[in-house]
Amino acid sequence: MATSCKQKNIQGHPCFGGHHHKNGRMHLPVAPRCNIKCGYCSRKHDCANESRPGVTSRILTPQEALLKVREVMSSEILGPVVKVIGIAGPGDPLANDETFETFRLIGGEFPHLIKCLSTNGLLLPAKIDLLNEIDLCSLTVTVNALDPEVGAKIYSRIMYNGKQYRGAEAAAILISNQLEGIHRAAEYGMTIKVNTVLIPGVNEEQIPLIGQKIKALGASVMNIMPLIPQADFAKIIPPSPERLEELRTANERIIGQFKHCRQCRADAVGLIGQAAPQA
Repeated sequence: MATSCKQKNIQGHPCFGGHHHKNGRMHLPVAPRCNIKCGYCSRKHDCANESRPGVTSRILTPQEALLKVREVMSSEILGPVVKVIGIAGPGDPLANDETFETFRLIGGEFPHLIKCLSTNGLLLPAKIDLLNEIDLCSLTVTVNALDPEVGAKIYSRIMYNGKQYRGAEAAAILISNQLEGIHRAAEYGMTIKVNTVLIPGVNEEQIPLIGQKIKALGASVMNIMPLIPQADFAKIIPPSPERLEELRTANERIIGQFKHCRQCRADAVGLIGQAAPQA
């Protein structure tokens, strides 16, 4: 029988309920390995002034991560602000055993902190029971397409169960696992946010379809993020703020929209929009 975290308190999470102005989060970069290749992902650079997924100054071990959390929580400035411990990379957290060890260590010492995880979803069905066991109640899944042919334009390959897949076959496996994982997470009562990277000319028509599907599966909110031109999509012009707002407004009729995302680093700490990388 599945246990539920519907009664557990995620009040104060900066991604939900309008708390981002006063409550912050701490991302722990303990997960370097990734199992898919996204066309928009680049982890080659690190500048203290840049904010984008996949960027960290260095990888932490679970023990180092615990020391960092102790340091932040004892800070007179950050301690009262940080309510959430998140693992969002720089690879995929579910492809790294260090993710689970880190959450166990921090949960044992700081049980009041909300545990949050961001994933591409490939391993979500396989790991969802374990996530429930470690008391994860806030989950973000990146879903960029429902059509495998569109997904094949975004993902060049995946590594799944020891085998490499490419093209539409790879995208079909990924999409199927994402949707199954979201459904099972909702059954456990987890609060689910779905990120979708808006790639002009590639997946714009998929966005309302994604909104409808994830709403039906139990997601709470959708975060449409503008493409950061880099890697395979370095030459694509990102959507204008007006176009982004247009899509968010249209999809608000389907599912709640998360509009204050700053596409955070994997080692960000503090308030959204004001957070700095960890020293």
